[in-house]
Amino acid sequence: MKYDYLIVGAGLFGAVFAREAAGKGRKCLVVEKRNHIAGNIYCEEIHGIQVHRYGAHIFHTSDKKVWEYVNEFAEFNHYINSPIARYRDELYNLPFNMNTFSKMWGIVTPREARDIIAAQIADLHITEPKNLEEQALSLVGRDVYEKLIKGYTEKQWGRDCKDLPAFIIRRLPLRFTYDNNYFNDRYQGIPVEGYTRLVEKLLEGTEVRLNTDYLEHREELNSLADKIIYTGMIDQYYDYSLGVLEYRSVRFETEELETENYQGNAVVNYTEREVPYTRIIEHKHFAFGTQPTTIISREYSSEWKKGDEPYYPVNNDKNDSLYAQYRAMADREERVIFGGRLGSYKYYDMDKVIAAALELCGREL
Repeated sequence: MKYDYLIVGAGLFGAVFAREAAGKGRKCLVVEKRNHIAGNIYCEEIHGIQVHRYGAHIFHTSDKKVWEYVNEFAEFNHYINSPIARYRDELYNLPFNMNTFSKMWGIVTPREARDIIAAQIADLHITEPKNLEEQALSLVGRDVYEKLIKGYTEKQWGRDCKDLPAFIIRRLPLRFTYDNNYFNDRYQGIPVEGYTRLVEKLLEGTEVRLNTDYLEHREELNSLADKIIYTGMIDQYYDYSLGVLEYRSVRFETEELETENYQGNAVVNYTEREVPYTRIIEHKHFAFGTQPTTIISREYSSEWKKGDEPYYPVNNDKNDSLYAQYRAMADREERVIFGGRLGSYKYYDMDKVIAAALELCGREL
């Protein structure tokens, strides 16, 4: 059987392309090396709780077109992301806002908060930040940095803030309102039936082969289609011929607890370096669950090596330069189109993945 498109990867980018291509009468085959669809937004239902197996995913966007598009395939709840930061036995609201500052300094007005932050920054006399620590201190002062940024960032990156480049933190949003909504986007929520069901609907009518490693069967699979949409790692596609692009990875420890409510919030960040995990997710709170038990996931940031799951591209000068070389090779391909988070070596929010896939559909279909 001959297909118009072979789509490598059953994540959001590939699923949107498959849906639009099918709507234009194109025949697609989707191959996925995992044993499930939906990529990193895959949700597994356990005792009525939608468990985000690869970490928390909250859909948010200000793009009305994208919001209307996803609502064709899923009903969204009204979840608002309002994470908590725990530093030792102190709890703070995120993002950094008046609730954070009031708890930290016992103040009540925006002017008081601004004055304290400005005074702390002035005392440091940092004019040209030479590393991430100096950059963060010059933006938020010592208290916010020491309690809420330093330890968490060092766990995320696996190295001291003094050894990280300043450009990783270009800005740190400070909000001088009592608003705990983490995102500024107009539209926000989580699919009532979970993300897996959303991707299932996108892939309706399209043939999907799971447990199929494209790179192991490249020649055979390529012969089945006129064009290939590749959403895997771009350097792996070229057998790492120019070098290996770096990522950070994440390891999850998930367990069910015989309690109705473990932490009272979906997301709690642990910001001290001594606690080995970066955060704990309590999945039922994404859907306002009332089940008698609960499921939590502890997240551990780790160095990535070949064979690990790649999560966050390390977009420094060295890696971006290497990606540009791979991109030049990709641009010369006549049958292969690279897309998605791994194909573009770029961290995408879900709405940006959908927008990029729709933009490709507009050009290609």
